[in-house]
Amino acid sequence: MTMNQVGLLEPLTQQSAVKSEQRFDRYFLHSKEESIDYYAKTMKWAQEGFVDQFSSNDKPYSGLAHEEFTNLFEQTFKEILPEEQSPVETLFKNIGETILKHSIVVSNPTCLAHLHCPPLSAALAAEVMISGTNQSMDSWDQSASATVVEEKMVRWLSDLFLNSNRADGVFTSGGTQSNFMGLLLARDRFLKKQLNWNAQRDGLPVEASKLRIFCSKDAHFTVRQSAFLLGLGEQAVISVKTDSEHRMCVNDLDRCVKEATEQGLLPFAVVATAGTTDFGSIDPLAEVAKRANHYQMWFHVDAAYGGALMLSERHKRKLTGIDLADSITVDFHKLFYQPISCGAFLVKDRSNFDFIKLNADYLNPEDDEETGIPNLVTKSIQTTRRFDALKLFVSFHALGRKTFADMIDYTISLARETATVIEEEPDFELLNEPEINAVVFRYRPQGTERSNDLEWLNQVNGWIRTKLLEQGHSILARTRVNESVYLKLTLLNPRTTIEDIQSIVSQMKHLVQIEARI
Repeated sequence: MTMNQVGLLEPLTQQSAVKSEQRFDRYFLHSKEESIDYYAKTMKWAQEGFVDQFSSNDKPYSGLAHEEFTNLFEQTFKEILPEEQSPVETLFKNIGETILKHSIVVSNPTCLAHLHCPPLSAALAAEVMISGTNQSMDSWDQSASATVVEEKMVRWLSDLFLNSNRADGVFTSGGTQSNFMGLLLARDRFLKKQLNWNAQRDGLPVEASKLRIFCSKDAHFTVRQSAFLLGLGEQAVISVKTDSEHRMCVNDLDRCVKEATEQGLLPFAVVATAGTTDFGSIDPLAEVAKRANHYQMWFHVDAAYGGALMLSERHKRKLTGIDLADSITVDFHKLFYQPISCGAFLVKDRSNFDFIKLNADYLNPEDDEETGIPNLVTKSIQTTRRFDALKLFVSFHALGRKTFADMIDYTISLARETATVIEEEPDFELLNEPEINAVVFRYRPQGTERSNDLEWLNQVNGWIRTKLLEQGHSILARTRVNESVYLKLTLLNPRTTIEDIQSIVSQMKHLVQIEARI
């Protein structure tokens, strides 16, 4: 562009700049009164819609079918991006009466399907600060004090789980990302140490097709997902048998590793689960750690579900051996009661983060490290990342360890009571004695020819779950074990009572005996 062409461009005069500033002023929060007033009103309208149409709902779901809600949404919101602005008060009112009214009420005591916790009010308040300040946790000059808070939280978590002064970690979006990071570091460390291969620079060697990961057959699906995302394929994951309590069988682990080695394969990682999704089972961590050390494999513990037991004096012994891990996944949007998303990935030796470290001159130049400036992007596979450490920090201070422990202990006790209630019902079959707070069972009436009819049992149990959801009475999970359909109660909510459970059981019996005439 020539200087003459530049001169043809209309200059932004001082007057037009002022008009532009005034035009957009109120849309962003800053020190001016108009901005603060607009922010306060939008927060008030959003809060009213949230309280009136969501948190005050006495059912876990309205029961509206997918097609019905789609039609309602299209009738209420004619366009996704209207040409002109909408009155914000009306907008939030409409959102409350449509979207929020027909959302899943995760705080309801009978919303018991998944590892989907009710969020603490203190954490919800912290979310306002997190979104409002909009810190980006990749570099010091985008997060400053937030960087220090995350570093302090990670140090505390490292001491809690790993008790090593070389341990370190980073906040993540949750278990999927954390499990992926554990296996990524495990793969690249193995290639470097055993094959003298730099995967970061050279990609994968031909021997990569021989790499093998071991986990129980009940491990989270993200172990297999991570394997194919890492270029190893699902075939790289070898499933180890479990015992009657759905925990990894270490004798079968020995057999699997021995067979793999005899076949010329390269075992490089073993993943133990501290809280399986369906049963909450905890693998024998100390025994798996011994095998990992013996076979020189990376030991990763997926404690996304069960990690919170470390806060409980009564139950933390169940995680004995977790401090022997090379890396750990822990989620805070489960039994730490944080809003989604919030998790952490921890490593015993911080030097392993070098396998994902890169420097960019505009973001985290090398001379920052020389002067001691912390840029957390060197420890993460994310660049832009939320200040999620703040809501956990706020929750810790607002409740204290003892209250967290009491809530966890209560839900575990409730699960045991629930198992007893189901076990005493002649028309129900309990599948597991709960290790944490998941209870798996099914409707199976005794003394009838249908008690052994697998097709009918699968159909009726799936139907029970669907009807409860449609009626908005309760939300249960459905899973499949050895080709049989089972129902699952995931009792994360400390507000759920045994009376709630008894009501759900009664409702299921009513549905089958009265409505279905079975």
